[in-house]
Amino acid sequence: MDQIALPALLRGARNTYASAIHQAHLASGFDDIPKNGAFVLGAIRRNGSPMSEIISWLHISKQAAGQLVDTLVLRGYLDRTIDPDDRRRMQVALTERGQSAADAGRAAVLRIDAVLEARVGPTAIAQARKVLAFLVDFEPTGNSE
Repeated sequence: MDQIALPALLRGARNTYASAIHQAHLASGFDDIPKNGAFVLGAIRRNGSPMSEIISWLHISKQAAGQLVDTLVLRGYLDRTIDPDDRRRMQVALTERGQSAADAGRAAVLRIDAVLEARVGPTAIAQARKVLAFLVDFEPTGNSE
């Protein structure tokens, strides 16, 4: 494993989680969640992330995000309302169906996390989180100090 490029390992790790979440959704009857939909549902479930933050994490255009939200609304996962503080903005919230799908995805993540912790220990996980958090915030074209 030491000779596998870090980006390849990151992709494989992401795929492990994505596959587990997808399987949990299928097993729970949520077979119509679009690409990136699980991420949106999970982000809203975790901390009520605003769509601007979710779009930033996904690295997709506002148009693509709008289409994704439209699909999630049409399929009953999200409610969309006008922001009472700024009528130009929309707010999204999980429906009961969306909450159930997000819960199924979260349970899948927790199962993998438990296996991972049993295998490598909490210290290794804490160090991995530190490294990954650095990479998330790292600007490859900026100053690397």
